[in-house]
Amino acid sequence: MEWKKEGLIFSVDKHSDWMYSHAAVPFAEHLKEDIFRIYFTTRDKQNRSHGAFIDVDITNPKNILNISLDPIISPGPLGSFDDSGTMPTYIVYHQDKKYIYYIGWNLGVTVPFRNAIGLAISKQTPHTAFKKISNGPIIDRSIYDPCFVASLCILREDDKWRMWYLSCEKWEMDPEGSLKHYYNIKYAVSFDGINWQREGIICIPFKNSEEYAISRPCVLKEDDMYKMWFSYRGGEETYRIGYAESKDGIQWRRLDHLAGIDVSQNGWDSEMIEYPFVFSHKGGTYMLYNGNGYGRSGFGYAILHKG
Repeated sequence: MEWKKEGLIFSVDKHSDWMYSHAAVPFAEHLKEDIFRIYFTTRDKQNRSHGAFIDVDITNPKNILNISLDPIISPGPLGSFDDSGTMPTYIVYHQDKKYIYYIGWNLGVTVPFRNAIGLAISKQTPHTAFKKISNGPIIDRSIYDPCFVASLCILREDDKWRMWYLSCEKWEMDPEGSLKHYYNIKYAVSFDGINWQREGIICIPFKNSEEYAISRPCVLKEDDMYKMWFSYRGGEETYRIGYAESKDGIQWRRLDHLAGIDVSQNGWDSEMIEYPFVFSHKGGTYMLYNGNGYGRSGFGYAILHKG
């Protein structure tokens, strides 16, 4: 597997009061022909996250056709699970509606933050607004996810919804006095996309004692094989993109050496590379991803080279 980087698509630099910095965790929705909507998370002047989008022609995505004038999802009311920010992370079509799953942010006291997963729904029309189904999350910490839950991916197979999601196991203080979170990728099942069954099944565990963060899974099923791209970091390393395969979507084999993409020698993705979203269109396979600063430098794309 080898990805050919095509460069930066979009970045945010004080575009507006609510779109002030960052363009993180991109994912794509096919609108028509070669036109795609790329959703991402931006931050306002108070550093709160909001959902946004751009529309592009995937044959030349650096040419921006449209940009959201207002947030598609904004922080919730005081005291709610998303009062410090919302981060859209995946979209699913169901019964003529679009389900957009998002991460809600709470600022913490003993630890910096806590995340949970919310859901907003809209009709399948380009200009219909997303509406949160509740002020509370659909997935929060539990006996299987003791600290928080975050980024996710969903595949619908027959009547089953299958989710791979980030689960934080613990926080620890490192020798330098900084807090460190430990999270991996777990598995959940639903039959309506709202109520989820969890059993603590770990799909992507830490590969060694230095690794502590595995995030943003993206799963495709090709030729009866499940393929997952994700972010990982450990020790002194910044984020890199990993890869795994599975025959059943539950037991996975990590093959990070086959990810086929790494940091560049210089430029916007020279320090780190993370948050991959992989999708296919007209026989081609594309990856959206972030680079330096967890989205501060924007997001770009790569195309899978099939040699």
